[in-house]
Amino acid sequence: PGEIGRDLDEGGFGNPTMNNIGVQTGQIQVQIDLSQRFASEVDNTVTFAFNSSSLSSTARAALDRQADWIKQFPEVRFRVYGHTDLVGSEGYNQRLGKRRADAVVNYLTRHGINRSRLEAVASFGETRPVVFTQAREERNRRTVTEVSGFVSDNPMLLDGQYAAVVFREYVASASAASGG
Repeated sequence: PGEIGRDLDEGGFGNPTMNNIGVQTGQIQVQIDLSQRFASEVDNTVTFAFNSSSLSSTARAALDRQADWIKQFPEVRFRVYGHTDLVGSEGYNQRLGKRRADAVVNYLTRHGINRSRLEAVASFGETRPVVFTQAREERNRRTVTEVSGFVSDNPMLLDGQYAAVVFREYVASASAASGG
């Protein structure tokens, strides 16, 4: 579970090589840094009522903040993971986790995020609880939105918007480094 690099070798043929190149070019580190920044600047987790995939007003407010943050980075893709508590069958919880992830993706799409930037919708169901208990546990009934990579072959990256984002982030990092 806590193994460093565990996720880098998951997937199909070629992923280890692709990830090795990503590490060597710094792309993986940028992805990790952006993920950490996203989680620190907006709430990347939305919780749900028992046996529900409906978004509460609190969830919608968190997703509005996520959408605003995501819009700042047109070159970045995101993945939404759905989770459930341990109540119910594994199969049912897989489907419920997927419905929760779909609800978040649909909300973000309706609020201006291109569906192609929401790379994947996955369900972990009951397999990754925050709190291990057989009781109904709201912290386990959640979705988590994470940075998953970068958009490729997208004309938006060549229209000047990407350059503006790079410049803005460069200035922000230089200001932070100099203490100003």
